[in-house]
This record gives sequence, C-alpha cells and structure tokens, in this order.
Amino acid sequence: METRKKLLEIKNLKQYFNVGKPNEVRAVDGISFDIYEGETLGLVGESGCGKSTTGRTIIRLYDATDGEVLYDGVNVHGKKSKEELKAFNHKMQMIFQDPYASLNPRMKVSDVIAEGIDIHGLAKTKEDRMNKVYELLETVGLNKEHANRYPHEFSGGQRQRIGIARALAVDPDFIIADEPISALDVSIQAQVVNLMKKLQKEKGLTYLFIAHDLSMVKYISDRIGVMYFGKLVELAPADELYNNPKHPYTQSLLSAIPLPDPISERSRKRKTYDPKMHNYQADETVQLREVSPGHFVLCSEKEFEQYKK
Repeated sequence: METRKKLLEIKNLKQYFNVGKPNEVRAVDGISFDIYEGETLGLVGESGCGKSTTGRTIIRLYDATDGEVLYDGVNVHGKKSKEELKAFNHKMQMIFQDPYASLNPRMKVSDVIAEGIDIHGLAKTKEDRMNKVYELLETVGLNKEHANRYPHEFSGGQRQRIGIARALAVDPDFIIADEPISALDVSIQAQVVNLMKKLQKEKGLTYLFIAHDLSMVKYISDRIGVMYFGKLVELAPADELYNNPKHPYTQSLLSAIPLPDPISERSRKRKTYDPKMHNYQADETVQLREVSPGHFVLCSEKEFEQYKK
C-alpha cells in the first residue's frame, strides 16, 4: 500500500451543524485518513454515525466546519473559482443512496446521463452526445433503447445503474458511493457491486464505498474504516479488520452479522458496546494510533499498549 499514490488525504475533518447552539450536532468530529489511487476504502457504522456526511463533505456538498480534504495535493475546501470547482467535479463524482430520489423524474434518461457531459462540454455535436449516452448505458448493462424513457419506468436496480452511468459520464478518477445498494434487493445488490468492481478494474477508478452491510463491504473493499458518533474508531485492511478487530465497537458490529446456518445463528453471542467502558480521564489523549502495520485504532496510550499485544 505504501508504494501507491495518495489520491485523497482527509486531515482532522469536522462537520458540525447548528454550531454554537444548544442543539449542536457534531456529525463528523475530527477524522483523518488517506485513500490510495485504485483502491476501495469501505466506510461502515450504524445509522447516524456520520458516514454519509463524511462523503458529502469530502465532495463539498457541505462546506467543512474545519479540517482539510486534499485531492491530489489540492485542498478541496479552499476558496475556489467556478472554473476550479468545475475541474474538481470533473475528477470526483458521487453515486447517491436512493435511486428513486436521485434521478429527476421529469428528465429522460439520456438527459440525466448527459447533464455532466453538457456542463463540461465533453461532446462536440448532438450525435456525439447521444453516442456517449448509448455507450454509457451499455457499460452499465442497459441498452440504448432505454435512453428515451423516464426514471419511473425502471426498477430500483436499473435506476441505480443509471446513477452509475451518470457518475461515469464525465470520466472521473474518484467516486463516492453513498450506500448505493441499501435500497435494493439482495440479488440486485450483488449485481451492482460486481458491476462497480468490473468498472474499477477497466477504468482504474478509486472508490469510497459507504455502507452498513458489513458482508458486502468486506467483499468490495481493500481497507475498511469504522465510524462511531462522528469518530473514526478503527481502520485496517479488510481481512485484518474482520479476523482481528481491536476496538470494542468494531467487535460489537461484527458480532451482529447474521449467520446463514440456523444452528450457529441461535448459539451466536452478541457483543454490546458501551463507550463508558473506556473510562477515559480528562488528561488522557485519545487518538488514532497504529497498533500494527496498517491497522489503526482510536485509543488512549494505556489501551494502545494492550492492543499491540
């Protein structure tokens, strides 16, 4: 991993809402991690932990409260002109969670997909524009006859494929997939994830894959980060995280994965997580520490010594 280029560097990223008010929400509370070129980083955690907010802040749908997002060495959240933002959006795209809500119902599929092509001036003629749309539809497993239909005429899985085609239309390097399979049937989930893996291999894409389905995240991800209440509590290679989870919250999450065998499922022991178990003192420094090569855990100095064993 060390030989790969860092495509994205997240440094102490914070995203607060209602700042300074009694109902202040610290959705993302000082997280740091890197994403390497060509890899898939999975981001998991329970609903409300800040996963989607992290993705939306990275791509600048939200302006960060604090911290830096460096894309190819350039700060995404620095003051930028319209031209600079346009160039940035050319490189980074997003696949949204809800394939029903993320497509404009009044636009034909051809116009939905070609919107980015039009904005960035990637087609010289109308014929060139439509040829690009047809090519994108075929790339995601649809056909050119679908171009003249409206989103409501498609199934959920097909709509998500249209969403993927829209993201690919501007030929990005990096895609944030915000729970792209959560609204789909299990069999369709596998199709969409396999499509994403295929496209990654063919086009050299880099993914941030946000989800709460731990089994699917393991399948697609090279490394996995675990979030809890706005904090990144553990980050490790996928196999290492599943085989040797260190943080009690990660252990709790993994213990909740259902088992396909009914007998094993009945005897499965769930682990619960209570943040109070750490008993941190006011003068203790709690930060992400490397307990083994490439395996980071949010812990105090005292816990660090225990996790290293």
